[in-house]
Amino acid sequence: MPELATAARQHLDAPHLAWFAKRILLPLAVLQLGMIGLGLLVTKALDDVWPFTVEDGLNRYFAAHRTDPLNKVTAFFRLVGSTPVIIGVTAIAAFILLRTLHSWREPIFLCAAVSAQAIVFFFTTLVIDRQRPEVQHLDNSPPTSSFPSGHTSAAVALYAGLALILVMRTRKWLFWALVLVPVCVAISRLYRGMHHPSDVTASFVNGALCITIMATAILRPGERTGSS
Repeated sequence: MPELATAARQHLDAPHLAWFAKRILLPLAVLQLGMIGLGLLVTKALDDVWPFTVEDGLNRYFAAHRTDPLNKVTAFFRLVGSTPVIIGVTAIAAFILLRTLHSWREPIFLCAAVSAQAIVFFFTTLVIDRQRPEVQHLDNSPPTSSFPSGHTSAAVALYAGLALILVMRTRKWLFWALVLVPVCVAISRLYRGMHHPSDVTASFVNGALCITIMATAILRPGERTGSS
């Protein structure tokens, strides 16, 4: 996408690098610290406090009511939130947005939101060490902490990010379909025994705040150093 690369180079002079640090790097650093702090609260300080003492009851409920059709449906949504699919859909969506909207803002926003949540997720898992729920796991456990859910935060950033773009472009009829995708991904992770409820809840926070940060910085016109 040469147009995307050219637009990016045009916005990398010194004033815009300062703007970038202030509007993106600083909020992301705060979010990173906040996610790590939240993880420590959930796994250390509040692990014996309600509702964290009873949250795994939902995992046990799902495990006790599994059926073959639900196993297949949740396997599909697990795939929808998987890293290869997220990367592929993000790349295709960014290309389509660039070609149809003739604007660099929307594709860069989408790629930035998805990338940001992945970074926050990765560094959070390096600090937080939480075991998976004590139920049968229907998927192979990746070598990362259960907190937070990478599938869920990636789905929020991608599909809710796309929903935001569609709302801004008045294509509201697709909004709810896209917003429901991360909800289904989150439920599938609980159903399949891969995450505690607080894991996916934190992932909604991560994905939503990454969308907010990138939307504020990239999608709002006229918000540039030296232009005000």
